[in-house]
Amino acid sequence: MKLDDTDIALLEALQRNARATLAELAEQVSMSASTGQRRLARLEESGLIEGYTALLDEDRLGYDGSVIVQITLNAQSEAALSAFETAVVDIPELVECHLMAGEADYLLRLVVRDMRDFERIHKMHLSRLPHVARLQSNMALRRVVRKPPPVPRPKSA
Repeated sequence: MKLDDTDIALLEALQRNARATLAELAEQVSMSASTGQRRLARLEESGLIEGYTALLDEDRLGYDGSVIVQITLNAQSEAALSAFETAVVDIPELVECHLMAGEADYLLRLVVRDMRDFERIHKMHLSRLPHVARLQSNMALRRVVRKPPPVPRPKSA
């Protein structure tokens, strides 16, 4: 989908405050509410806007840390990848999982209350994942950056 400057401005306004009313969003990008509604509907229908969600404060929810887990599988067959991905989504504390190119096959981010909580997650979930040959865990000291992705600008002619 090709985005124009108005689409980009609308998406950036949404990223700043997804709870803004349609009238507020339209005003921020200098358009009528009805035009804003049509543009938002088009962006949603295209799949560019996947949904709307609240960003919750992990600390206030009682998660004192994040653990970054690198996982190497014992095979990279489609069956092994599929079995791993089907199983890993069932870990409640999993907030991110990425298939990687490089040394590890997967990179996971888990939220944990403390080290005992991580030990529980390790015993109950990580150690039971299929096709895992190697697992390396690193405790994050603190998050330095958390921001939404930039909305790409059209390339100049």
